Amino acid sequence: MRILDRSVYVGPSLYARFPVIRLELDLGSLEAWPTGRLGSGFVDALAAALPGLAEHGCSYREPGGFFRRMREGDGTWLGHVLEHVAIELQNIAGEAVTFGKTRSAGSAGRYTVIYEYAQRDEGVAAGELGLRLLSSLLPAELRPADIVPAGWAWPEARDQFIRFAQRRALGPSTAALVRAAEARGIPWLRLNEQSLVQLGHGRYQQRIQATVTGHTPHIAVELASDKEETNKILAGLGLPVPRQELVHSAAEALRAARRMGFPLVTKPYNGNHGRGISIRLTTDEEVEQGFNVAREHSRAVIVETFLEGDDHRLLVVNGALVAATRRTPGHVVADGEHTVEQLVDIVNQDPRRGVGHEKVLTRLELDAQAHKMLERAGLTAASVPASGTVVPLRSTANLSTGGTATDVTDIIHPDNREMAERAVRAIGLDVGGVDFLSKNISESYRQIGGGICEVNAAPGFRMHVAPSEGTPRDVAAPVIDMLFPPGSPARVPIAAITGTNGKTTTARMLAHIAKMAGFTPGVTTTDGVYIDGQRTVAGDMTGPVSARMVLADPQIDIAVLETARGGLLRAGMGVKEVDVGAVLNVQPDHLGLKGIDTLEQLAEVKRIVVEVASDCAVLNADDPLVMRMSGYTEAKHICYVTMNPQHALVREHIRAGARACALEAGVNGQMITLYDRGGHIPLLWTHLIPATLEGRATHNVQNAMFAAALAFSLGMKLDAIRQGLRTFDTTFFQAPGRMNIFSEHPFKVLFDYGHNAHAVGVMSELARRLDVTGRRIVVLAGPGDRRDEDLVAIARAAAGSFDHYICRRDDALRERGPDEVPRIQAAALREAGVPEDAISVIPDEQQAIDAALNMGRQGDLILIFADALVRSWKQITKFKPQGAAARVGESRPTAAAPAYGAARGGGNGQLAAATPADGAGQAGQPPEAPAPALSLEGLIRDERGVRFAPDAED
Repeated sequence: MRILDRSVYVGPSLYARFPVIRLELDLGSLEAWPTGRLGSGFVDALAAALPGLAEHGCSYREPGGFFRRMREGDGTWLGHVLEHVAIELQNIAGEAVTFGKTRSAGSAGRYTVIYEYAQRDEGVAAGELGLRLLSSLLPAELRPADIVPAGWAWPEARDQFIRFAQRRALGPSTAALVRAAEARGIPWLRLNEQSLVQLGHGRYQQRIQATVTGHTPHIAVELASDKEETNKILAGLGLPVPRQELVHSAAEALRAARRMGFPLVTKPYNGNHGRGISIRLTTDEEVEQGFNVAREHSRAVIVETFLEGDDHRLLVVNGALVAATRRTPGHVVADGEHTVEQLVDIVNQDPRRGVGHEKVLTRLELDAQAHKMLERAGLTAASVPASGTVVPLRSTANLSTGGTATDVTDIIHPDNREMAERAVRAIGLDVGGVDFLSKNISESYRQIGGGICEVNAAPGFRMHVAPSEGTPRDVAAPVIDMLFPPGSPARVPIAAITGTNGKTTTARMLAHIAKMAGFTPGVTTTDGVYIDGQRTVAGDMTGPVSARMVLADPQIDIAVLETARGGLLRAGMGVKEVDVGAVLNVQPDHLGLKGIDTLEQLAEVKRIVVEVASDCAVLNADDPLVMRMSGYTEAKHICYVTMNPQHALVREHIRAGARACALEAGVNGQMITLYDRGGHIPLLWTHLIPATLEGRATHNVQNAMFAAALAFSLGMKLDAIRQGLRTFDTTFFQAPGRMNIFSEHPFKVLFDYGHNAHAVGVMSELARRLDVTGRRIVVLAGPGDRRDEDLVAIARAAAGSFDHYICRRDDALRERGPDEVPRIQAAALREAGVPEDAISVIPDEQQAIDAALNMGRQGDLILIFADALVRSWKQITKFKPQGAAARVGESRPTAAAPAYGAARGGGNGQLAAATPADGAGQAGQPPEAPAPALSLEGLIRDERGVRFAPDAED
């Protein structure tokens, strides 16, 4: 039995809407040993190791159902058992996870095991420990020797796992704040492995670290850490505090003791969590010993007068007391029969006690401090005290050392409440905890005395949200209300875009529209992360990591997430939900990879984007696989996009008052039109959109329609949508590898990243429609990890559209031979009727592009499908034509255009030839003159943004 593969999904995936882990498990020979055959001994041993499994209902949906399933008939297989064990292991570590499912993976003994997790490392470790536990319980002859090491013991492994999980889990206070944020619908991101958490997105974010917030003044934290200065400030305001002195040696501590008188307290100058504190010191020897204990935690030590009374923690948030708790140090109560050590074991049997912060209470420990307390009381661990005797094991009342907490919020005296609020305000904390000693918290300190020991920055919430006795208090909600007052924003609008082709262009179009609308967009694309138009990270950034990058950036106020198949299959989505999700199309690509073999399976993957859309799902009504996704979304609106104005279903959708974006024919051309709530909104003529080459690049017409539908669904104004589409073009610097055109050579070059049959077919059709006076030449390729039939389909999509074909491969062979891909495609071209002399096989990409450029002559069109985009574009722009192909005169130097998203200026002119003024020809206005015949000479500008305006005789 072994784990073959593991995937950790950080968000919505094929398996769940929340984080899960997928294991590919091979049972090997254990496939023949279901639990029924293993016998009751195996089940009993598992029940003893993990008693909590008795609460698992499994398919019976009632406690005990899982064990019933294991015992009845043949029982169940060990893959299913591992699922439940991984969940229960996380439960005993304090995580409330419940979801799991196990399915056969096809071949005998192979299973796909899915289970929920709360934190990644803990979830992975739970699967590994579960496998080891199950292996250890098998009969010796079936036990895998390489999984259970010699000397391995379950109790120690369990406790190690719990401590491992707790070191990585959010602390109780941070977890309480996160839960309160979730209750308000505020998203959060964990920023490190400790307690640094971002609440909210983008420019609306707030940060917390435990209970320190982004509003907590640094100087207030410094003051609270300086116990001497805190004491002086509070005393200066007339608040009750003990006398104290700061000392640096044992001799100074003894002199201070003689001045103040006994009993005394010694504590570190800047300690916390009760560490290094000694109380009720009554002799010089105890003071010296207390000084030495405190010096282990701080170079300076405070000696202060001892105040009688119970230890109370008074929690103040945003100037108001929200909870009060009486804390009792860890102790046992004798029964006259058991030893102290036995009493500790009895107390630790309380199911509320666990390791560290695993449970509401922490286990008592008979450590050095406990033995010291026993010695002070004249006892040992073997003593049997008289019945009813309270035996203290700690001098301080911290819950982390076994103390208990009793809520007293309802009975605190108003004077004591006011005192705590004044103390925290005096130090300047937004969240502060006052340690107050009082014999009776329900009586005023003015009458019975008492005093403030400390004011704490970053006070713990555990004692308030889960007291040992009394009413739990929601102390985290006031903190969230302070950081995000009701009505204030916490989220940024999020749009997620997926599909086989067009994702990047649509994402860039939408981001450009958003910038025109006054937003600061954060965008993830296949070539990097862009913040406000500037690329901050290069590379394919279409997975969950890049989504977190964008949402964590404090500058952005809208997120546009290109979401690719690979990221969804590898790790799921990076966000739990999006405002608007769009699926552009589902075409054959990447089939045969990661278990996705059919278009229907690919559609199921891409459907995740609209499954998590909360406001609007934007779907391609012209793609049947995409249209069916409407039955799987819970979004408030569905917006269909169609280029067919006669689409029957969309017509009924519109008549029902629903949303749609349609392409409608008019006297002046084709109009992108929006419909919503019965309204008919003509948006823009397609020939006014530079990226469409006057409407002839139909794939970009469709991309523009999706961008418009997304922007409209995000609430952007119509004028901003029109302006964005009219100023977005397809220069390399605004949309690299997306129908870029270079016209500085005697021939024209079309440059595209198309790498599947659909994309190649679209670009080949565009090449046929363009007015070309010379030849059409194409540099063709396909990724090496595609199936042979996919490579053949790419070649067939280009066949018949060009005069010459150059077949190449990508730099990454992906387990293919050096010329395997181009030879497969060359053979496919020949089968499609392309003459042998019209086909060249040049495997290297740079050599293939160079050959195509050298082949070019005046009036030719060269379509280059590239993989290494930057390198290939530089190769094109720096190429120097030779001989008859050379242009008369020296070629002009080029300069880079602004990064995408920048406002268009005179130096970044329109791609198309001159068009009528903005707005002319809209609904209700006189139509424009028909668009002129399409000609590359009249359409294309070079990379400097210079518009070509040929003379009439040309």
